[in-house]
Amino acid sequence: MNSFALTRRATLMGGLALMATAPALRAAGVLDVVATTGMIADGVRRVGGDAVTVRALMGPGVDPHGYRQTRSDIVAMTRADLTLWHGLFLEAQMERFFEELGGKRRVVAVAEALDKGRLLEHADYAGRYDPHVWMAPDIWTDVVTEIARALTEARPDMAEEFAANAAGYREELAALSTYAGEAVAMVPKETRVLVTAHDAFSYFGRAYDFEVIGIQGISTNSEAGLNRISELVDVLVERKIGAVFVETSVSDRNMRALIEGAAARGHEVVIGGSLYSDAMGQEGTYEGTYIGMIDHNVTTIARALGADLSPGGMTGRLSSGS
Repeated sequence: MNSFALTRRATLMGGLALMATAPALRAAGVLDVVATTGMIADGVRRVGGDAVTVRALMGPGVDPHGYRQTRSDIVAMTRADLTLWHGLFLEAQMERFFEELGGKRRVVAVAEALDKGRLLEHADYAGRYDPHVWMAPDIWTDVVTEIARALTEARPDMAEEFAANAAGYREELAALSTYAGEAVAMVPKETRVLVTAHDAFSYFGRAYDFEVIGIQGISTNSEAGLNRISELVDVLVERKIGAVFVETSVSDRNMRALIEGAAARGHEVVIGGSLYSDAMGQEGTYEGTYIGMIDHNVTTIARALGADLSPGGMTGRLSSGS
C-alpha cells in the first residue's frame, strides 16, 4: 500500500475511532444532521424545520463526483445524530467511508430508495444509474419522502410535524414542476437541444422533452478528448445550434474549446447561461435553495432557447431578474 493510501486509511480509521466518545442520539433535542450535498441539506431544512440543524459538506461550486471527505467532515459525521448521503455512486470517493460509518451510526443514502424503474441506467457501467435525479422535481419529491422517513426514524416523537412539513414542501415541488413544464413548452421543439459540460441533465431532458448532449459523461471524472470535441463541433454546425451552457461546478475549458471550434467553421455559438448542475447557489440566496436552483436552470435554458419568460423566473426572485 502506498503512502497516500496509508495516510487516507489512517485518517478514516482515526475519524471512526472518535465515535467511541460521540454523543448518543438526543431523544428530546434538536437533531444534528450532516448531508453531503446542498440539495439534500435543503430538503432536511424544509422537512425538519426547527427540530433539526444541518450541515452540508459540499457547498456551492463543489463537484461531488470527485469529493473526498476531510478530517473535519469525518468528525462532523461521527458526532452527528444522522448522516444523509445521496447514493447511486454520486459520492464515489466516499462510499467506503459510509459503509464503515453505517455500522455504528445512523447513515441513509436517500436516493437509493427510489424505484429503479424511474432511474436512467448508466451508459458505461452495468447495474449503475445516473445519479442526477434532482434535475426532475417529480423524482426529487420521492427523495424528500425518504428524507422525511429518515428524520422520523431518528425522532419518532416529531413524526406529525415532519409529515406536515414534507407535505407542504411536496406541494411546492409540484408547482415547480408545473412551471418547468409550461416554461419549456415555449421553446420550439426544433431548438430543444441542451449542450452542457457533462451529462447531468438527462432527467431534465426526459421530463421536458429535450435532447441533452454532454461533453463529458455522467461523472466529471471522465475526460473529453479531441475526437469528442470535434464530433460535437460538427453537431453544432450541422444542426445550427447557437447556444450552449456552462455549469457552476465544472470547468468551462471544454465548452470554450467547443465554441472556438465552431467559430473556426464560421458558426457562432454563445454561452446561453451558467447552470447549477451538481451544486446549488450561494447560501442565503434564492438560488441557494433547491427550488431556486431548478427555477434558475429552467428559466435560463428556456429564455436562451427562445421562450418569452420573465428573467425573475417562477417567483420573480431570481437574481437575474431583480
